[in-house]
Amino acid sequence: LPAGLSQWFPALEVLDVSGTGLAEMGTELLSLPCLHTLLAKNNRLGGPGSLPKGLEQAPLARSLRVLNLSGNRFSEVPPALLQLRGLRSLSLGGNRLHSIPPDIQELHSLEFLYLGGNFITAIPPELAKLPYLRYLVLCDNKIQSIPPQLAQLHSLRSLSLHNNLLTYLPREILNLVHLEELSLRGNPLVVRFVRDLTYNPPSLQELAGRTIKTRNIPYAPSDLPESLVRYLSLASNCPNPKCGGVYFDSCVRQIKFVDFCGKYRLPLMHYLCSPECSSPFSSASQSSTSQSESDSEDEASVAAHRMQKVLLG
Repeated sequence: LPAGLSQWFPALEVLDVSGTGLAEMGTELLSLPCLHTLLAKNNRLGGPGSLPKGLEQAPLARSLRVLNLSGNRFSEVPPALLQLRGLRSLSLGGNRLHSIPPDIQELHSLEFLYLGGNFITAIPPELAKLPYLRYLVLCDNKIQSIPPQLAQLHSLRSLSLHNNLLTYLPREILNLVHLEELSLRGNPLVVRFVRDLTYNPPSLQELAGRTIKTRNIPYAPSDLPESLVRYLSLASNCPNPKCGGVYFDSCVRQIKFVDFCGKYRLPLMHYLCSPECSSPFSSASQSSTSQSESDSEDEASVAAHRMQKVLLG
């Protein structure tokens, strides 16, 4: 940064030095008591001395509200940044971060956190201690799981998790009742669901049980062994309203992405009694595409407790 910056612009509030090849920011930065927005994207920051010493004691530590250091070379979140207690927006996307420090919880005023495009593998539970966080972007990382504590982010409106390594989501994620955007595409949780969609033909016992149930053949406990009576009591009704069939151990698993309360889309696992229930040419159902579309509107309005049946991993 040029020398004398604070003398030339003592009341400077916004400073944008993005794309200038900057490798370090000098001590002149510390003498800008009114600066509330600092943009330093797409530079060469990240090495030793990239940030001026004494940053946490400078007036800037109290005045700065927005800091964007995306597209640089930081391999860790600089400890000095965690002392900027008035910070509301922090962007460190497209760096070389491998972790999120637990001390991120010290940024109590943070509302927007962008950490996409790094190499982060885990989310510390301490991240859930940011009471005002509204937008959390963790896309394009290597995150394998979401801590259930994240459900404590009651102010969260947008959560971006696409293009990670997630194989499941915690059930607690449904407690984020104010969430308006949830991005999950490009995670193995969807790929794994599709890979596992196999159908084992029903056994002779199941075929017999299905016939008894669907045709309402009467029977009494004295007519059958106790094990078969118990087996018949385990019949599950096919959720396809146009089918009316039942199943026991053999079923078809079908993934549908459904709007939840009109806010975001979740992968729901449906269990059908046979492949015919999802066949476009079945007399028992419409095409899988149109059925999915028509069901989406109905399922979008279900109460939150019904969503506990969603299989996410």
